[in-house]
Amino acid sequence: MTKYPNGPQEHGSSSASPRDAQAERPQEPGARAVRPLVAVEDLRVSFRGARGVVVEAVRGVDLAIAPGECLAVVGESGSGKSVTARALVGLAGAGATVRAARLEADGRDLRGLDDRQWREIRGRRIGLMLQDALSSLDPVRTVGAEIAEALRVHRVVPRAEVGGRVVELLAQSRVPEPELRARQYPYQLSGGLRQRALIASAMAADPGVLIADEPTTALDVAVQAQILDLLAAKKAEGTAVLLISHDLAVVARLADRIAVMYRGVFVETGTAEQVLRAPSHPYTRQLLAAVPSAHAKGTRLSPWPGGRATAGGAWDGTGCAFADRCPLAVDLCREQQPPDVPAGGDAEAGAAGGEHRARCSRLDVPWPAPAAVAAGRGRGGDQRTVLEVSGVSKSFAGPDGVRRLAVDDVSFTLDAGETLGVLGESGSGKSTTAAVVLGLLEPDAGSVRVLGRPWSGRPESERRPVRSRVQLIHQDPLGSFDPRFTVERVISEALGTPGRRTVRRERARITELLRLVGLDPALAGRRPRQLSGGQRQRVAIARAIAPEPDIVVCDEPVSALDASVQAQILDLLADLQERLGMAMLFISHDLGVIHHTSDRVLVMRQGVVVESGRVEEVFLAPAHSYTRELLAALPRVDDPAAVPDKEVRTVSTAKAAAPAEPVAGDPPAGPTSPPPSTARTARKEAPLR
Repeated sequence: MTKYPNGPQEHGSSSASPRDAQAERPQEPGARAVRPLVAVEDLRVSFRGARGVVVEAVRGVDLAIAPGECLAVVGESGSGKSVTARALVGLAGAGATVRAARLEADGRDLRGLDDRQWREIRGRRIGLMLQDALSSLDPVRTVGAEIAEALRVHRVVPRAEVGGRVVELLAQSRVPEPELRARQYPYQLSGGLRQRALIASAMAADPGVLIADEPTTALDVAVQAQILDLLAAKKAEGTAVLLISHDLAVVARLADRIAVMYRGVFVETGTAEQVLRAPSHPYTRQLLAAVPSAHAKGTRLSPWPGGRATAGGAWDGTGCAFADRCPLAVDLCREQQPPDVPAGGDAEAGAAGGEHRARCSRLDVPWPAPAAVAAGRGRGGDQRTVLEVSGVSKSFAGPDGVRRLAVDDVSFTLDAGETLGVLGESGSGKSTTAAVVLGLLEPDAGSVRVLGRPWSGRPESERRPVRSRVQLIHQDPLGSFDPRFTVERVISEALGTPGRRTVRRERARITELLRLVGLDPALAGRRPRQLSGGQRQRVAIARAIAPEPDIVVCDEPVSALDASVQAQILDLLADLQERLGMAMLFISHDLGVIHHTSDRVLVMRQGVVVESGRVEEVFLAPAHSYTRELLAALPRVDDPAAVPDKEVRTVSTAKAAAPAEPVAGDPPAGPTSPPPSTARTARKEAPLR
């Protein structure tokens, strides 16, 4: 049970925080002050851990959110941002102790509430939208029943009108066919539809405050844009939004103000423009530098090659919370608490719409320039083709017995040391294509060749000698590991028969692999659940490269990782590719990741490759309207106000699947041979299924 001791605490302050003052300050000259819907001063949340050790997850946080305003709290996993949000709805966690000098929502003091009073607050005054809609929605109830519960509990409408109101809420959340969707179960909806249904449920009782905790994580860019548009619409209606995210691009699109959180402390605060355009704290700079972008291509995203990108161990409150990771840190940073000072080089920034502040004594020290990433073998050495996919199609039977194409006439090649990105939204056929390449699914038509040998349509006994040359890095390493196995046994699977004998025989090789992926060999005896998300992904990479493969299929390998951890994983893959010369088929819905990692790209929609070519050409001058839609929907850190429209050339109207007009410098494509690996192609635009 979460404890909320009532009354002001001994470490509280009676004076208004800078953010309270900012929220109550007129937004424009002559405008009236707006009372914040959420007001928090000196919030502290602690947990009693193993052996009675008290761990303070949130340390003296102040925040305020006005009606129609979005405050984004940004930070990596474990920074305390979700605990901060959940403390506002009485869900900080079992054994949590919450203290605050002030903790108010919609004028109601939240300290000392009992369970019944909290139930009145949740949904009615504060709506909560969690990251994983599938686990948040009740799997044994229809979506309509889930939304109806909030309407009945808070008596929003008469009982006879509940059904109609449910349909209205789904329609307002832009759920197509709302009457049908209300009768469906969560597992029958796509990720985007589930998230929209969750918004409808969170807003059913019309709360004044909406907490959105990682609402777009693992969603493709098109669905992500729709969810952000919905949240923006709620904000425009006067809802105060507390957005929790590790994705700065998402934050740039929606937030008015940003608080950057690290180890339970707000290390930098300011307006979205101040924080994103003139970041001051080293941690904020690291987060921004870790975002894959056009200007970062060819350089490292993380300043810690081979080192850790996450906090190491508990922090006792001495010195700066970021000192153990900061490349600018000196002895003073480790010994004394940093001051909370005006940032951005403008001590009078508050007069222009919000004070920009940071907790750092090294704000004037330049950030180190990013190091270059060496080119892989495929970019100038070994040019042999290791994978050929020709005219592959695959269909599946639906619930009505009708077979539907998941992959339709897909062709491509992959050279040694090259990275081919496969881009598309959920359901576009990316993962089905990967399963065919891996030999986990047989195509209905077409063929796959690996290292010049037939791969598809062959019995497994013929593929087995080559099986180790094609490896997979899963999106969810925890789900792909046997939870009973230690790290060394997980890796030993790729080195022979899994078991203790293999571990003993290959211990030196396992140690070498752990070091190669930047892990301490001391972790070899741990089990997957004892590792962080980034550590588990490194173990997955170690297992994949153990048999020295020619081809590695990366299926959304960084989609659920924090920006800083994602940066290190992408840097690691680039280093390993340069060192080992492996080719990578890199599947992702993240355009920034694809642009940063890939040499060429395939854009897929509804099983069809609608465009392909060199990544720079496809991203700078997209030929197909769908590619242009994806790029237009991409949240950008470099422009928090809006996504600028860019001039693009029109799509080719040539015959479907034929090459588009050649791009300057491309070799000509033969009439019967598959397009060269560098050729630019785009499909004729036609109504899709």
